Amino acid sequence: MTAVEMTAGVAAKGRSAHEVLLWSRDTVESALRPVVEALPPAMRRIAGYHFGWWDEHGEPAAAAGGKAFRPALALLAAEAVGGDVAAALPAAVAVELAHNFSLLHDDVMDGDRTRRHRPTAWTVFGVSAAILAGDALLARAFDVLASGGHPSAPEAARVFGVAIQELLEGQNADVDFERRHDVNLTECLSMAAGKTGALLGCACALGALYGGGGPEQVDRLRAFGKDLGLAFQLVDDLLGIWGDPEVTGKPVHSDLRSRKKSLPVVAALASSTPAGRELAGLYHRERPLTDADLARAAELVDVLGGRAWSQAQADRMLARALEHLGAVGPAPRPAAELGALARLVTHRDH
Repeated sequence: MTAVEMTAGVAAKGRSAHEVLLWSRDTVESALRPVVEALPPAMRRIAGYHFGWWDEHGEPAAAAGGKAFRPALALLAAEAVGGDVAAALPAAVAVELAHNFSLLHDDVMDGDRTRRHRPTAWTVFGVSAAILAGDALLARAFDVLASGGHPSAPEAARVFGVAIQELLEGQNADVDFERRHDVNLTECLSMAAGKTGALLGCACALGALYGGGGPEQVDRLRAFGKDLGLAFQLVDDLLGIWGDPEVTGKPVHSDLRSRKKSLPVVAALASSTPAGRELAGLYHRERPLTDADLARAAELVDVLGGRAWSQAQADRMLARALEHLGAVGPAPRPAAELGALARLVTHRDH
């Protein structure tokens, strides 16, 4: 094998998923910071705290930020259809702003007090302020898409708006499930497809649009992202029960403590066995669950097959996502890196 062939082979193989995420975070943050810093002072302070750039007083901090997974999808999707990373930066910034808009609101709705190993924004600045900061990020996301001057900006704004509506519908269903005892798997999967899949599909579609992809490529990459999003949510739900707090930044059994109708739980509750009825009794009990109750509930979800079913479903959705990716006819290196990212997020430690 010649040196040229060896170099081509390395390029086709691509970077590791962790290398891609580091690159994505560095690339997007340089464009994201000016957008956030242009917010009105009160919103800027809260948003910068949420991103981990400074503390509650506005002093520089070295807190952990997000993984920049969604921006990575947008940037790589652009490259996959033969486009340029620089042209796709508005798409990457917009999806990262939208993602963090949803996190600020989610933390309020779920009552989560910790994110990325530090107090959530609403616990520091108040509920109303955190909600408004999330709204400000979403407004800036639309502005970033509209003001970039790219020929695909009008279509990108439409795709983005549809995805946000799907995300909101999914989030609304998630909140509604908390008040219901009769949630079924079909409903739960539909909720996850909106809450998580919509924005991942949007990230890939926007990247393909800004990369100059054709309609079929845009549609296939959107389908890749949506299926990957459902797989991502399945694994996230597993982490919400069995995840290592050092990795997730949240207490063990956090989703059980809040009686969340996550996918593993709903799958387990479908059982009409004595174990299923015991789990239902724990989940629907009015008084708070003790640590022993939580451990027993986690054991029951496992025994009833919720854990195994969720991982199997995640694997199935990953395989389907990769089929969509292959049908794009993508450039080899970004295709390999998209595949590496997909495998990373569907096989996180749990």
